[in-house]
Parts: sequence; C-alpha cells; structure tokens
Amino acid sequence: MIIADANLIAYLLLKTEKSDLAEQVFARDAEWYAPILWRSEVRNIVINYIRHNLLTLPEAQGVMEKAHALFADREYIVLSDQVLELAATSRCTAYDCEYVALAQQFEISLVTADKQLINEFPEIAVSLEDFIA
Repeated sequence: MIIADANLIAYLLLKTEKSDLAEQVFARDAEWYAPILWRSEVRNIVINYIRHNLLTLPEAQGVMEKAHALFADREYIVLSDQVLELAATSRCTAYDCEYVALAQQFEISLVTADKQLINEFPEIAVSLEDFIA
C-alpha cells in the first residue's frame, strides 16, 4: 500500500522514460492510493501529451479511464489545515503536500520522483528506485 503522486501515475499509464520503474513499483505493490487532486494533475499531464501530438483525444480518454479504474475507492480528500501546515513548513507546493498529508494519514510511503519532496519529507517520501530496491 503506497501513496502514488501524479507523476508516478502518469509514468505507469503513459510511455515515458520512467515507465519501466513505475511498472516495477506496481509489481512490488499494486495497492496505490492518492488524494483526489491526482485527477486534475494527471488530466493536465495527459492534455500536454495531446498538445504535443503524443496522444489523440480518444487515447487520452482511455488513459483516464484506466486511471479511474486504478483508483476506484482509493482516492481521498485531505484536510486543508494539514496541507497548509506542511506547505508552510517546507518549500513544497500545497499540491505536493496533499500527497504528503495522505501518506502521513495512512502512515505509508509516498513514492515519487520529485526530489524536492524526497528532500523535504525524507521520513515519508521515497524515490521509485529506492522503493523497488
């Protein structure tokens, strides 16, 4: 059971340089959770793929369908107070702190490629490479 950030989700569902790592993370632990924010962030990544002619609209819609299936009953709203406290005491965005807050709430790892998250929250955030090691 892990918290997956938007980039990890995208790495799993889209062809990227980190897709192999994401697949290894998924093979090690396929029970992924995320704050509901993941939807907007992954949609934004997918629309950039469309704009760069890497996906068609129907393909992008298929990616989002797979993502929704992956997170059925595994997405949560996090408390604003906790997110604001984390963001105020770090250099991370409030968006990123939603993932940290959920990881803290469940007392599980946040698996991410975001170096700033790993540096700011080393007790909860772990790199893809370290997670599969």
